[in-house]
Amino acid sequence: QVQLTESGGGSVQPGGSLRLSCAASGGIGASHVIGWFRQGRGKEREFVASIRWSGGGPWYADSVKDRFTISRDKAKTTVYLQMRSLKPEDTAVYYCAAEYGLIAGLVGRESEYQHWGQGTLVTVSS
Repeated sequence: QVQLTESGGGSVQPGGSLRLSCAASGGIGASHVIGWFRQGRGKEREFVASIRWSGGGPWYADSVKDRFTISRDKAKTTVYLQMRSLKPEDTAVYYCAAEYGLIAGLVGRESEYQHWGQGTLVTVSS
């Protein structure tokens, strides 16, 4: 059973940076896709970025492209989301998700992911 634990959230001023971590356990393999989603207050959860454990991808939402970078450390079985040039609209609870064997066209669909972490809050405010 795949288990995911996020960390690294916090408060930051606009223009600042944060790095989120998603520690995975329970059998992540080459064909797994690990994704980051976020949900702002009063908003639906939306796709942010994802990467295939084998190194395929990565894929990004247009709203974060060129500001966020997703990466993985196989030795630590951890996926990172480096966030730069943060904006107030990036404020949200960020969730890590995992699913086996997703094709590229489905990596942005929340409903395709079976395994989820508990979320970590990111607040961007002056």
